[in-house]
Order: sequence, then structure tokens, then C-alpha cells
Amino acid sequence: MEYVWKPKPIAAQSALEKLSKEINVNPTLANVLINRGVESFEQAKDYFRPSLSQLHDPYLMKGMQEAVNRIEEAIRDEQKILVYGDYDVDGTTAVSLVYGFLKGIYPHVDFYIPDRYKEGYGISERGVRYASDENFSLVIALDCGIKAIEKVALAKELGVDFIICDHHTPGEILPAAIAVLDAKQTDCQYPYKELSGCGVGFKLIQAIAKRRNIDESALYGYLDLVVVSIAADIVPITGENRILAYYGLDRINNTPRPGLKALILRSKIEKDIGISDIVFKIGPRINASGRLEHAKASVELLISTELDEALERAKVVDEVNATRRNFDENITREAFEMIAAREEEQTWNSTVLFKEDWHKGVIGIVASRCIEKYYRPTIILTESNSKATGSARSVVDFNIYEAIAECSDLLDQFGGHKYAAGLTLSVDKVPAFQAKFEEVVRNRIEEVHRKPVIEIDGELLLDQINYRFYNILKQMAPFGPGNPEPIFKISNVQAEDVVVLKEKHLRFKIVQDGQLTTPVCLGFGMADRAKDPDLTTVNFLRSRMRFDLVAEMRENFFRDKSSLQLYVKDIKFD
Repeated sequence: MEYVWKPKPIAAQSALEKLSKEINVNPTLANVLINRGVESFEQAKDYFRPSLSQLHDPYLMKGMQEAVNRIEEAIRDEQKILVYGDYDVDGTTAVSLVYGFLKGIYPHVDFYIPDRYKEGYGISERGVRYASDENFSLVIALDCGIKAIEKVALAKELGVDFIICDHHTPGEILPAAIAVLDAKQTDCQYPYKELSGCGVGFKLIQAIAKRRNIDESALYGYLDLVVVSIAADIVPITGENRILAYYGLDRINNTPRPGLKALILRSKIEKDIGISDIVFKIGPRINASGRLEHAKASVELLISTELDEALERAKVVDEVNATRRNFDENITREAFEMIAAREEEQTWNSTVLFKEDWHKGVIGIVASRCIEKYYRPTIILTESNSKATGSARSVVDFNIYEAIAECSDLLDQFGGHKYAAGLTLSVDKVPAFQAKFEEVVRNRIEEVHRKPVIEIDGELLLDQINYRFYNILKQMAPFGPGNPEPIFKISNVQAEDVVVLKEKHLRFKIVQDGQLTTPVCLGFGMADRAKDPDLTTVNFLRSRMRFDLVAEMRENFFRDKSSLQLYVKDIKFD
């Protein structure tokens, strides 16, 4: 795939000199920080050393007072409370967090996760009727419910109150709940708008603790759940999320709850856990039960109190995840074949694929795989309960939620946010939807959306790559959306000692002005760069051609020894 290299701006010399002097870093690092909004000693202090004291007052969130009042009323009158959440990582961590906290102060609490296949996404009629039949007076919905107008109305008829805790984009009409907690409401004054669903749940228990004069430190044990949700739901790691993620990682690395400890052991993570470990190793295991079976298993794992019990539950979840990977690989292959076979769609701006027997639990993953290969807004649909149901994923800066909203006349329901969404429609409307969605995308998409962009934080010479430089970079973590791992350009180099690994990857060193790099360069999935397009037996990188590369700097541990490595993102030849 061809990438666009986009250098970030270079700050004014006076600003670079000021920050460099104040925090004792070189101008390259100063520029990286300024581009992330860090321009002074005080801002650098907040950035490098986030403080839990900087968390916002939960009562700034619209509806929080009403939510806490209703929960306190339920506790006072010994009413049953049902904690209800979505079946993905964000939903199951949110349920585990709020259920775990409430259960510690009040006995009449239970939790409910909808069945992906029998009930679908969000608040279901079955779930509402279950709450009524089991005499729950109050339902706290997490990571869902912002558009559940009819279901909340039904609950009201049945005498069941709802508190909605969501982070998805609200519609014009809100559910008639006792309280709606969602910072994305246009009239909500809460200062930070990008909390995960579990993050909203954390603000709720923070508010309850404040009302009950419970020391806030008692809540910090839940931050391992919050960081898992932040990483897995791919929300920006900025502002309040950065604080929660920073301390959540500290928790998960030092004193994780038994359920997460068991997952770490199953994942065979033997180093400090970072955001990417959660995204690629821990998150998929939590997600797996909800994708293929029932997400109740994930909640039971996350609320486990004993490690032995958690290890048994993690083993089951891990086995389900292995099955999920097989589904993922097979359906991805079929999707690629379908795209390749449709010649008339090769020049389209979007991808919409439907196959009635694809597994509903992995279509979101398949949509992401299609974007990795074809890089265009993608929707993968399958049949469920006699309807076409799908997952949508987007490319950088293209709002797929708004594009889907323009097709709402063909849909039964939809919801989501800028980069990911879900939708349901009649099977017979799929062709019309495919055509209309393509038309909408064609009218909305811009040239900048057609190729993936690598944003370059600065340019380095080989002699700048050392542990002093890296140790400062490392303190910029946690990395993720809004605070990506810094990427640097290294220009006018030649390759040495090129090795192809597993027929997929490259390992090599680089020479710049006669100086050989100390860090080894690793190019994952770049084995094709090792061959000349015309002379396939000749190693392209050994031909002494000069080239530029962009890379992230990482630390590698092998046999108790550490070394710096460059993870190459792209190569361009002169």
C-alpha cells in the first residue's frame, strides 16, 4: 500500500529554544512536544507526570446529579438494580466496573449482557422484559442506549427506570430515561468529550463515592478496567483519557485484578504491558466470548476474585478466541476474493459486502482487514434474525457515521461514531444501500482520504538515535489515538546486512554518510521490498540505492539484554 508522508509543522525558533531550555531536551524533541500542545514547563509537567487530581468533577456531566439521586433512592428503598452493558470490550469492562463497585456497597445488584445473536446490539426488548419480570426497578445501561427511544419507553410502561451511560453520538431525540450521561450531548458542559463507555461508568462511581464520602483512592482499583476499555475501543488518549490510561497501565502492570492477571498469563506477555498489548492480545480475548458465544463469560472472568478461578475462566475465553481467529481468517479471505471478482467495483470509493452465512461476531474485524488492504470506507454485512446486520469501519478523518446517516431511509437502525458504526436493514434493501452508500461516499470523500497518511514528527540523523533520546520518548507514553508513537524520518541511507524473515519481514542495518546504525531496522510485511521489480532474484535493498525511511524507535529485550530497534513504517527510494 502506498503511503503519503506528511511532516508535522516546525515550531518557531523562539518557541523551540524556550521549551528546550526549560525542560532540557534537544530541539527535535521540543518540536515533537509542541506539536502535541506542550509548550511550557507546566504543560510538560502535566504531560509527562499526569495526576489523578486533574480528573474532572463528575458532577459537571449533565444528568449526573439525577443519576446519583436515583441510585441512592434505589439503595434506600432496597430496590433491585440491573447493570446492563454491551457485549464488546468497552461494554463488558464497564459492566464489570459498575457492578463490582455497587456490589461492594449494596447487595441487590445483578448484571445483564444481551445475546449478540438473539437480541442484537444495545438495549433489547428481551432485556427490558427480563428486568421487569425479575422485579428490577432500575437499569443502569453502559456503553449503549443513547438511541434506545422505544425500548426505554417500553421500560417506563413496565415500571422500570433507566439511567443511560453512553459515549456514542446522540440523535436529535433522547430516550426518556431518569438521566442520560453522555458528554457528546450538545448541552452537556463536561470538559472532556471522548471518554470510553467504561470511562463514563467510572465517572458515575466517582460521583457516587463523592456523595457517600468514600475516599477516591478506593476507586483506583478499577482503573485497570478503564485502560482496557480505552485501548480496545480506540478512543483518543488525550486529556482525561490520558490520565486514566496512565494510571490504569500502572495498575495492570503491578496489581491487576485476577481476571486480567489470568489473561496476561494466557497471552504470555513477559514485559511491561502497553496500549498495543491490550489492543492485540488482551482485548481480543475479552471480545471473543461476545463475538462467538455469550459475553457474560467475559464479565464473570473480569469480576473473578480468585486467581485459580480466573485462570479456568481465562482458559475457556482463550479457546473461544482461537476459534474466532479461524473465522476471521476464512471470512477475510472470502471478502478479498469477492472484492477481486467484482470488476465494476474496483474503482469505487467504498466497499459494502454481504454474505448471509458470515459469522456476525467477526465482521467488524473483517471490515478492518479490508481497509488495511484496499483503504476505503467499508461495511461488512451478514444475515441475522432475517435481517442484514453489519459493521462499518472508516479511513482516517472520514466520518462514516455521518455517511451512514445519509442512507437512514434504507435502514432499520444504526449507531456509532466517526470511525466505527453498526447498522441493520432488510436483506432486500442491501443492493440499494450499497449503491446509495457509494454515492454518499463519492460526494463526501476527499483526496486526503484515499491514501493512508504517515505523520512524521521530525527528522533524525543516525547519531541522534541513543538511549538518552529514547528514554524521553518512552515517557511520552501511553501512546494511541491523539498521542501516537513518534515517527521519525531518516534520509539518504543505504542498506546493509539485509535478511528476509519468514518470507514476510525484513531485518537490516542502514548506513548514513559512512556511519552504520546501531539499532537494527525491522520492516514487518516488507519482504517484497527486498526484490527488484524487474529482476526478482536481485535483492533491491542490497543494490546500494539510497532511500529514505520513516520509523518508530523501540526497545527490544532478548536474554536479559536490551537494545534499540527501528520499526520501519515505510521506505521510499530516490
